Amino acid sequence: MRQILITISVLILISGLLPLIKHDNWTFRVFEYPRVQKFIITLVILAFWLIKSYRNPEWLDLFFIITISSLAIFLAVKIFPFTSFGEKMIADSQSDESDSIHLMVLNVYQHNTEYKKTISLIEKVNPDVFFLVETNQAWADAIQGFKKDYPYQIEVPLENTYGLLFYSKYEFTNESVNYLIDDEIPSIELDLVLSPEKSIRIYGIHPTPPVPSENPRSTDRDAEILKVGKKAKEHAGPCIVIGDLNDVGWSYSSELFLKISGLLDLRRGRGLFNTFHAKYFFLRWPLDHIFVSEHFTLNRINIHPDVNSDHFPIGCVLHLENNGNNQSMEANEEEEEEVEEKIEEGEE
Repeated sequence: MRQILITISVLILISGLLPLIKHDNWTFRVFEYPRVQKFIITLVILAFWLIKSYRNPEWLDLFFIITISSLAIFLAVKIFPFTSFGEKMIADSQSDESDSIHLMVLNVYQHNTEYKKTISLIEKVNPDVFFLVETNQAWADAIQGFKKDYPYQIEVPLENTYGLLFYSKYEFTNESVNYLIDDEIPSIELDLVLSPEKSIRIYGIHPTPPVPSENPRSTDRDAEILKVGKKAKEHAGPCIVIGDLNDVGWSYSSELFLKISGLLDLRRGRGLFNTFHAKYFFLRWPLDHIFVSEHFTLNRINIHPDVNSDHFPIGCVLHLENNGNNQSMEANEEEEEEVEEKIEEGEE
């Protein structure tokens, strides 16, 4: 029993330390995802060590109690901003009378053929805009019925699990399909027109995840996210970045994105709002995101029911509303240099 406890303790310590190494290989980056799970496991292991050493602690017992406790504190500090006790990055909306936009984002899982579940959900939620990723031609054909109520679309159906479908009730201009890092991985950019005087720049992305079956390094993912972050920073008006970023909000690369873009994370101060994995309750983390500029306040954010995908849909209602309580992050000179290096590495 003691040997098993030691082995598990060493493994959890390694899993806690690996993400601190700034290396792009998937073996380092993948351990950033299950931070909540690691925190729970760490508390359970700590409890076993405390029980074991209650009467006659040995030096090895004390070593693991101290190190496991330190890891638990570290994880708690990292998770805390994504709880309802943390500080909100984006303020709550004060008025329903200001201009608003209702968004929904969903990774449909390309091989999911339960099209009716997604269609029924969109009909029920009735968002102003919905963005579907992992969409092939079959998915594009399945949702053709929405073209009447959503007369403005960008459709990039692909069979490589990186297709995109963007449907809007609002007119948009300056739309483009971009291949920022990889010739097979599209992203979209457009200006959504709320009124003759007001528009919102929207970026929709779905970079590759750092897993062996897709891309063994996070280089491309990080480069694409950060490149969009720079574009968002350069845009003076209201701006939104949406999509399955294949990254969690508490990762180093996500924090770097927030700093270089000046955008706000809706989850901070409100909760985890996990979107993946829909099939396994014990393996869930927030992979799908909606980041917004300081021009907005938040009316609500919610996770929608399962539609037979491996992701849950995420949605929100935003208001264009002047507010001085939004808390953006800023990059220092060293971080700005790191961003440029990561983008250059991804473009090579």
